[in-house]
Amino acid sequence: MHEIICPHCSKAFKIDEAGYADILKQVRDGDFDKQLHGRLELAEQDKRNAVELAQAKAASEMQKSAVAKDAEIQDLKAKLDAGEVARKLAVTEALSAVQTQRDALANELEQAKRDKQAAFELAEAKLFHGLQNAAATKDAEIQGLKAKLDATEVIQKLAITEAVGVVERERDGLKGGLARAELEKQLAEQALKDKYETQIKDRDDAIERLRDLKARLSTKMVGETLEQHCETEFNRIRATAFPRAYFEKDNDARTGSKGDYIFRDLDESGTEIVSIMFEMKNENDRTSTKNKNEDFLKELDKDRLEKGCEYAVLVSLIEPDSELYNTGIVDVFHRYPKMYVVRPQFFLPIITLLRNAAMNSLKYKSELALVKAQNIDITNFETNLETFKTAFARNYDLASNSFKKAIDEIDKSIDHLQKTKDALLGTDRNLRLANDKAQDVTIKKLTRGNPTMAAKFAELKSPDHSDPE
Repeated sequence: MHEIICPHCSKAFKIDEAGYADILKQVRDGDFDKQLHGRLELAEQDKRNAVELAQAKAASEMQKSAVAKDAEIQDLKAKLDAGEVARKLAVTEALSAVQTQRDALANELEQAKRDKQAAFELAEAKLFHGLQNAAATKDAEIQGLKAKLDATEVIQKLAITEAVGVVERERDGLKGGLARAELEKQLAEQALKDKYETQIKDRDDAIERLRDLKARLSTKMVGETLEQHCETEFNRIRATAFPRAYFEKDNDARTGSKGDYIFRDLDESGTEIVSIMFEMKNENDRTSTKNKNEDFLKELDKDRLEKGCEYAVLVSLIEPDSELYNTGIVDVFHRYPKMYVVRPQFFLPIITLLRNAAMNSLKYKSELALVKAQNIDITNFETNLETFKTAFARNYDLASNSFKKAIDEIDKSIDHLQKTKDALLGTDRNLRLANDKAQDVTIKKLTRGNPTMAAKFAELKSPDHSDPE
């Protein structure tokens, strides 16, 4: 605790450390600010006084310097005027001496100049003649190289034109062959179409004829089995219609089932034309359960596949009242591929139709194979053509590279000739510079800094060394 006495009422009171420190801070801060402002004002006043004093001093010094400079300028002007007069006098004297000396040497220099000019003209004429000969020789070499270059280009263009002509002729021949092949193909297709249409018409006629015989044939088959009837009918025409055909009962039951008959026909070379698996179903063979033709199709297709036959035919008297099967030949491809259901009277016609179709197909396949072979030939020709193009392109690249190398060598020769020409022109420029330097030579320049030569020339000019005559 601190005891403080009030300056107004002279009473004492106590205050803690914090309050005392705060009062001291206020007193100290106020006094400090007052002293600071006073010192700042004094510093400002001192600065203004110093500035004014410096300005006055600078003005005084500038005035003194201006006076001194003016005096110096006047003195220099006087000296300059005196020096100019002296210089003019010296120049006049020197000029007179130089002019006298110049006139004395003018005649000698004129004679030397004429001699030198004659020598230079002679040297220039010889140099120009040499340059013309060199230029003519180089021009002749350049023309020869250009002629060789033109000949090379002509030969190359002729070779390219000939090669392109050969390729174009081969291409035109190939196009003609393709057109002929296309025409022959169209004619063959039209002939096949006409033949099939004729066979279909003949089949329809046969169907109509056989319908008329249906009742009689059905009556005839009552006394014999269907299998015997079909075998008899086939053997009756085997020798004339199918001399190389195989038609026998299927006795191979190793797979668990077997058909009734297998028909196979071969061409002269022993190639199989067509093969048929036959199944015969007679109405009289029915059991008490009424069967349908569809009941036998699955097993027949299985037998066809196991015995390796192309077609399957069900010869049936089942469903005698069905208008579908009574039409004669029914294609059941929607159930099983390459399968037919026929009535007995169509047993031989179905064999004939399938065999003829196979023969025509075989012929068509042969023609197609021929066309494919032609296409292969065309492909081989195109391959050979591409090989030729590749080889030709490679040879062309080699020739082009050689041609470029020749051009580069020609360019190098031209560059060498150009450098030679530039060197000759440089020699001409050096001679011209030498002539200019010779024109600029004087006795005064030669004897400058050489007292011995100056004395010799002075002796020559003296009266004692004049011409005795």
